[in-house]
Amino acid sequence: MSHLFSPLSIRSVTFPNRLWVSPMCMYSAVDGVVQEWHHTHLTQFASGGAGLVVAEATSVVPEGRISPRDTGIWNDGQRDAWAPIVDAIHHRGGLAGIQLAHAGRKASTWWPWAEQRGSVSAAEGGWTSTAPSAVAFEGFATPAALDGDGIERVVDGFRTAARRALDAGFDVIEVHGAHGYLLHQFLSPLSNQRTDEYGGSLDNRARLLLRVVDAVREAAGDAVPLFVRISATDHAEGGFTADEAAVAAGWAIEHGADLIDVSSGGLVAHQRIDVHPGYQVPLAETVRQGGRIPVSAVGLITAAEQAERVLADGAADAIFAGREWLRDPHFGLRAAHELDDTVTWQPQYLRARWR
Repeated sequence: MSHLFSPLSIRSVTFPNRLWVSPMCMYSAVDGVVQEWHHTHLTQFASGGAGLVVAEATSVVPEGRISPRDTGIWNDGQRDAWAPIVDAIHHRGGLAGIQLAHAGRKASTWWPWAEQRGSVSAAEGGWTSTAPSAVAFEGFATPAALDGDGIERVVDGFRTAARRALDAGFDVIEVHGAHGYLLHQFLSPLSNQRTDEYGGSLDNRARLLLRVVDAVREAAGDAVPLFVRISATDHAEGGFTADEAAVAAGWAIEHGADLIDVSSGGLVAHQRIDVHPGYQVPLAETVRQGGRIPVSAVGLITAAEQAERVLADGAADAIFAGREWLRDPHFGLRAAHELDDTVTWQPQYLRARWR
């Protein structure tokens, strides 16, 4: 058996393999409610052999959406719209996760293919974004700094969103602490200029992330796997570093997280990233600390043998992929075929299983 197609057990869930679908925003929701597009998009990956399908960054409060077209789970109608998608993933033998998110200062922006760029004004359906400090992302509107009540609203938003996610049937919850969104903004000194208990030292900057992990774990109980996605470096001078990420990841595990989903970047527009195949794998290895912290790796992992090497070398415990699943929704079936290993095939596709 390959490493890639060996099972992995976390709490009450056994993942049939370690090749998973990253959350990827589709910018196709209406008032935060998922549509037919999301159903087709997500269920195809379960048919394609994914060990876990994680739904896109889904906002826990209305003002936490990246764009007006982002998904949400802050009300029961949104929860109920997610449920049939989760059921369809399960029907195809897959496991379903959801990434709970708050965009912070990167909220109320135009979707990628809109003619406009930057922030959406109130007249155009936008809103004032919030952040740890009134420091704008380059090219976006200046956010309002969160006060104490605002921080409590964020924590409660994650808590209640986690409950709704479980009511919708999701098997896994991931907290989004990466890519320049709110929790990452608190972690990085480039965006967090606070002088209270949420700013300054790393333990202060990590305080909101850990409070969110506590709240989600409380809502999820002991059986549900909880992942945390982090950007392990800002790729910018004076920003959040891989060494700090390893420390914060350890704290998140102590607070009830089970796996750290290691990515990078997204906090500032002037980041400098050397992008190449597997470019974020060394970050995952740093955070993993020799196996002390379970991690997943992501970032231009596009081939079965490449993914297998990452796991065999001990750099990560699982693989998330994004763009490769978009190019080939049956990436899991193809990878198993190439590694001469087994994966769950839909009976309609069995003729393609053998050479």
